[in-house]
Amino acid sequence: MADKRNSNEKDEQLDVFRVVDKGKYMTTNQGLKVSEDELSLTAGVRGPTIMEDFHFREKMTHFDHERIPERVVHARGFAAHGEFELYESMEKYTKAKIFTDTSKKTPTFVRFSTVNGARGSADTARDARGFATKFYTDEGNYDLVANNIPVFFIQDGIKFPDVVHSFKPEPHNDIPQASTAHDNFWDFVANNPENAHMVMWIMSDRAIPRSFRMMEGFGVNTFRFVNKNGEAFFVKFHWKPVLGTHSLIWDEAQKLMGIDPDYHRNDLWDAIERGDYPEYELGVQIVPQEDEFKFDFDLLDATKLIPEEEVPVKIIGKMKLTKNVDNFFAETEQVAFHPANVVPGIDFTNDPLLQARLFSYVDTQLIRLGGPNFHEIPINRPICPFHNNQRDGYHRQTINVGRVNYHRNSLANNTPAPASPEEGGYKHYEEKVEGKKIRARSKSFTDFFSQATMFWNSMSAPEKQHIIDAFSFELGKVKSKSVRKQNVELFANVNLELAQIIARNIGVEPPAQGGSTVTKASPALSQLNTPMSAKTRKVAVILSDGFDGPYVKTVLGAWITAGLVPEIISEDLGMVKGTNGVTLEATQNVYTAQSVLYDAVFMVRGSSTDKAFNEKAAYFLDEAFRHKKTIGAIGEGEKWLDVNNYTNKPGVITNGSATDFAERFIKAVAMHRHWNR
Repeated sequence: MADKRNSNEKDEQLDVFRVVDKGKYMTTNQGLKVSEDELSLTAGVRGPTIMEDFHFREKMTHFDHERIPERVVHARGFAAHGEFELYESMEKYTKAKIFTDTSKKTPTFVRFSTVNGARGSADTARDARGFATKFYTDEGNYDLVANNIPVFFIQDGIKFPDVVHSFKPEPHNDIPQASTAHDNFWDFVANNPENAHMVMWIMSDRAIPRSFRMMEGFGVNTFRFVNKNGEAFFVKFHWKPVLGTHSLIWDEAQKLMGIDPDYHRNDLWDAIERGDYPEYELGVQIVPQEDEFKFDFDLLDATKLIPEEEVPVKIIGKMKLTKNVDNFFAETEQVAFHPANVVPGIDFTNDPLLQARLFSYVDTQLIRLGGPNFHEIPINRPICPFHNNQRDGYHRQTINVGRVNYHRNSLANNTPAPASPEEGGYKHYEEKVEGKKIRARSKSFTDFFSQATMFWNSMSAPEKQHIIDAFSFELGKVKSKSVRKQNVELFANVNLELAQIIARNIGVEPPAQGGSTVTKASPALSQLNTPMSAKTRKVAVILSDGFDGPYVKTVLGAWITAGLVPEIISEDLGMVKGTNGVTLEATQNVYTAQSVLYDAVFMVRGSSTDKAFNEKAAYFLDEAFRHKKTIGAIGEGEKWLDVNNYTNKPGVITNGSATDFAERFIKAVAMHRHWNR
C-alpha cells in the first residue's frame, strides 16, 4: 500500500508538467499564438530567409538541441580519410582554388551515415544516407554535406523538425527504432504532399545501398559558383562511385540487421585495410544565371532534381579514401560539418531549405560539442592558420598571445585585419534582393508530383516491383486505416496503377481516379544504368577436404587478379586439404558465415559427410539463388545444382577449363544481380 501511495503522490507531482496539445492553438514557447507554421519569413516569395523570423529560430534551435550528446539526425555514422584530385580547372565558373588548381591534392574526411536511427541502430535500415565531405583546403575548410538521394522531403527548412519528428520513434513508446514503418511518418507523408518525390526514392533500392563504396552522393541544394570576374553560375554537386551504384535486396537488408548490424561499417573498414580504396568522382551540373527559369521546376526547390539528360553531369575530379580513423570518437563522432563552411568561389542561393541549414548546423554543434570552440577539435581544425578576435568559451585550446581582442584597434596596428577579395577575402555574391516581409511560397514550388512520376517512369521492372514491395511493407505496418487510405490517394497522383496495387496489398479500397499524364523519364535514375564491376565483390568459396586443388587454385588466382575477394568456408576454421597438395585456409565456418554477407557463391565442396556443413551449404545455395546472385559450381558442387534445379539458369556458372570458368564467373558477378532468373 505504501508503495502504491508513494507512486500516486509522485504521479500527482508530475501533473503540473503534463500538457495536452490536442485541440489547442499553436504558440511559441513564450505563449504567443502562431499564425503560420509552414513557411519561413522571407524577402519576397523567392527571397532569402530573414533573421527577424523569431518563430523559425525558436523552433529550429529547440529542435537542434533535442538530443544530448548524439546527433539528432545522422547519429549512426562511419568515416574515413582520403584525398581529392582535380581533373581539370573550373576557373571559367569558380575561383575556388580546390576546383582550379589541378596540381594540388586536397586532404578530405568523409562521414557516411543513416539519417533516422540512433547510434546503436543497424547499418542496413531503409533510410536515406548521409555523405558529408570535409575538404581541408589552403583557403579554409569546405564542407560538402550531401545525401545519397538528390532531393528532400520538404521545401522550407522550418518544416525540418516536423519531418524528423514524424519518422523518429513515436514519442509515447519510442517505437520503432530506425524505421519509417509506422503511423506518424505516413500521416506526415499523406498531409504534406511536397514529400512525394522523396518518398518514392526512400521506397526504392536507393534506400538500402550495397555498401558506402557503391553509393552516390548529392549536394541536394542548388549552390552557386562565382568566378574571379564576379560572374555566377548555379551548381549541383554529385559524387559518382567508380564501382557503380548498387543496392541490397530488402530480404538481405532485414537479415543483415541481425547477422551483421555493422555490415556497412565492416565493408568500408575492411576494404580500406586491404587496399581496395573506395573512389568517387565529383561531378557538377552547371546552369548559367540567365537559364534559371528555363526548367519546368524551380531550381530553388529542394524536392526537385535536374535530370542528367537535360544538364549532363560534368566529371571534374576524383576522391579516394585511403585511411581508416585512428579513434572513432575523436574523429568520426566529433567531426562537425556545416554547409556554411565555404571558400571563395562557392556561394549560396535562396533555396529556403539551404537557408535554414546555414543556421541549423552550427547551432546543433554548439550543444553537441559543448560550446563555440568545436572548430579547435583536431578533426575540425583547418590546415591553414586562423586569426580573429574570438576568445574564451568552453574548451578553448588556442593560447592567444597579446592584449588586443577587438577590431578596430591601434595597439596591434588594426590586426587581424579583413582581407580584400583580391587578397583572398570571402565576398558574398551581390544578388539583388527586394520584397515585402512575408510568409509565402512561390507558385513555382507547387508541383509536387511530376518528378515523382518521372522517377517511377525511369525505373526498370524489378526496381518498380521493389518500390511496390516497400510501400506494401511500410504502409502494411500502419495501424490507422485512414492514414493508409490517405497515402494510397496521395500516390495515385504519381501513378494510378502503383496506388491500386498498393491499396490491394494493404487492405484499403483502391482509388478509381488519379494518375499522371507525365511521360518523361530519366534513364540515369535507374541503377541498371550504372557502372558494373566485379572488383571488391566478396565470394563465398564453400569447400571441404578432397576438393580439386589445381582447378580451385587457378580460379582463385584469376579472381584475386581481377579484384574479387574470395573467402574460404569449410566445416572448421583452419587448413583444408585439396588434391595435388593444394591447401587453403578456411577463415569462416558453418557458424560464422551467412549467404547475405557475400556477393556470390562458389560451390566446390569435397568429400565431407558433416551434416551441419552440408545443411549450411544447401541453405547458402538456396538463399543466394533467391537473391539473384552469381553462383558457380564444380565437381561435387554441381550435384547440388542438379538437386535444386539451378543448372543452366542465368547467373549460374559451370563447366569449362579453370581459366574459362573464372572469366565467365567474373563477368557474371559484375552484373550485380540476375533479375531475369
